[in-house]
Amino acid sequence: MKNVKAESVVVLENIRSAQNVGAIFRTADAIGIGKVYLGGYTPTPLDKFNRPSKEIAKTALGAEKTLAWESVPETAGLITRLKSEGYVVVAVEQTEGAIDYKKFEPSAPTAFIFGNEVDGILPETLRSVDMTIEIPMRGMKESLNVATTAGIILFRALDK
Repeated sequence: MKNVKAESVVVLENIRSAQNVGAIFRTADAIGIGKVYLGGYTPTPLDKFNRPSKEIAKTALGAEKTLAWESVPETAGLITRLKSEGYVVVAVEQTEGAIDYKKFEPSAPTAFIFGNEVDGILPETLRSVDMTIEIPMRGMKESLNVATTAGIILFRALDK
């Protein structure tokens, strides 16, 4: 049987904040995620000159050095590749038809996609995923910080 947790991955699509990226690295490491993909303009732990990002390092606390990661120019090709490798691709987004995250039970290695802090996941990305899950909002605000969302989703889905 496959190790769903260790083989699951995180895909960050167009995240703006290096601090959010660092916090997600730290959470992904804590739960035992296998790899983080950094899509679009998401900041990476190393810049184009191979220098460490101080902003990511500050919140990742070293997870960016020990967790596998890959930068991809866009997520469409990555989703195709992940599906061909047997991943279930799950977008975390508030959309029509999204299911409550508490009802999601991974049975195969999963690619969890988290999107931009303001605009969310790109529409073309949403059209290519296997399913969409969401955290229901009950207060006046309509969303959570992306790093907070990642923590809730990853621990609920994989800490079993």
